[in-house]
Amino acid sequence: MIYSYKDKPIKVFGVPNIEKTGVFERLPSDVRKKLPSLEFLGRRTPGARVCFKTDAPRFTLKIGLESVSVDIGMSIYSCQSAYVYLGKRQNSKLLRIVNPPNYGVTSFEGVIEKGEGVDEITIWLPRNEVIKNVEILMADEYKIYPPTEYKYSVPAIYYGSSITECALASNPCASYNALISRHLDLDYYNFGFSGNCKGEDEMADYINTLEFSLFVYDYDHNAPTPEHLEKTHEIFFKKIREKNPFVPVIMISRPTATFGEDEKRRRDIVKKTYENALKNGDENVYFVDGEEFFKDFEDREVCFTDTVHPTDLGFYKMAEKIEPVIIKALLKL
Repeated sequence: MIYSYKDKPIKVFGVPNIEKTGVFERLPSDVRKKLPSLEFLGRRTPGARVCFKTDAPRFTLKIGLESVSVDIGMSIYSCQSAYVYLGKRQNSKLLRIVNPPNYGVTSFEGVIEKGEGVDEITIWLPRNEVIKNVEILMADEYKIYPPTEYKYSVPAIYYGSSITECALASNPCASYNALISRHLDLDYYNFGFSGNCKGEDEMADYINTLEFSLFVYDYDHNAPTPEHLEKTHEIFFKKIREKNPFVPVIMISRPTATFGEDEKRRRDIVKKTYENALKNGDENVYFVDGEEFFKDFEDREVCFTDTVHPTDLGFYKMAEKIEPVIIKALLKL
């Protein structure tokens, strides 16, 4: 029996509108036309998960990608591989990595040995490439069942830079938002866009077409100047708030290995948006200071690969600070 990712009761999480379109993409074509720099980035889907239950003791996972390209800062394991987890999400364990053998292969597969019984399967899909197809192959006598819904089934939205998009993590499950999703059983959309997340009105308008439980934004790193950040940050918040008056909004200033005057100025801009919201009576806003992620950690240098992008340890440290704020926000819902 061959199942496509489109076949019920398999469900894809983390990809807006895929149940209607059947296409792996974060941004529809009309939004990409308005923001040409996101033509490719809007089609790849970091944070995408294929989920189901099955009684099959083994199955084959086949992945088809539009291309496989070298990333200077990340390996095939980071960029083009699928990570298969077994069990309930908050306690799930890695079963196998399915990856292309080299950069010349765009279609690849692996056999998953999970053992007897009905088990929950979560497949974290590749981060860097446009996904063409995902197939599950198993013997005809076995079945696929619907996955368990997330405890927090209305997705959170994370909007930000390449850090938000999981850049330079060792695998697609190691970003701070992926860690928080597993810890809290929280569905989410990853709207991190490497080098191209600048608080555009068109992005706010698109986000406002989606249903989401909370909004986290940290595009500080992609704002080309503090002046650009100041010009866009509060306006972006207000556009989101107009359509979503009660959704918790979490504002984060940039994480960095060193914290100088530029970082302080940017942090003050982000914090001002937060403080103005409080002054206007908004009780559902939160601020996370990027300096606090690694401030008291003696070996903070090992939290970064290139002084900008976190290592897995750096992402874990970020999750440690952001997760309690998200828990607090979710308790208000």
